[in-house]
Amino acid sequence: MSNVFEFVAESREQSGKSAARRSRRVGSVPAVIYGGHKEPQMLTLNHNDVIKHLEHEAVYSHVLDVTVDGKTEKAILKGVQRNPARFQIQHLDFMRVDMTETVKVHVPLHFTNEHTGIGGKKGGIAAHSMTDVEVSCLPSVLPEFIEVSLATLDVGETLHLSDLVLPAGVSIVVLAQGAEHNLPVVSMMASKATKDDTAA
Repeated sequence: MSNVFEFVAESREQSGKSAARRSRRVGSVPAVIYGGHKEPQMLTLNHNDVIKHLEHEAVYSHVLDVTVDGKTEKAILKGVQRNPARFQIQHLDFMRVDMTETVKVHVPLHFTNEHTGIGGKKGGIAAHSMTDVEVSCLPSVLPEFIEVSLATLDVGETLHLSDLVLPAGVSIVVLAQGAEHNLPVVSMMASKATKDDTAA
């Protein structure tokens, strides 16, 4: 079996909804790989392998190897269509990457010290406004996740996008649009018990 960062696929000639349905009926996932100054290519992948790969959060924010008919290309996973009623992956979108060109990828946020930080020790409750953020960087420095420490966040305070600590060479896409896009990421809210203590 391929490793978690390698998707093994076969090329498919036919496109359209009927061809995609035929692929699903035989246990395959229709997909497309595009970009990289090449023509889009239609693919099929083994559904069971895809399910196992997608169980790993890191797959969504890593440069992947997509091997098609024995030839491997670098790509990122740009889209996943699911049928939740059937626990079925309907379609995958891969985008080829050039290791010398910047990419834009949504990276998950990992929150730490929620209960052991200043606000957490006072009984505060962290209210998350975001669970991921779109970053721009070269593929070689793409982070698996961004850690957001709440160690110094007091009750009533909020962390914004500009407060996030980013690896070198990584920037947040929306911040380039101006200060008004410096959105809240997480706030430390007072719980009922905290409010009661303050009133007392």
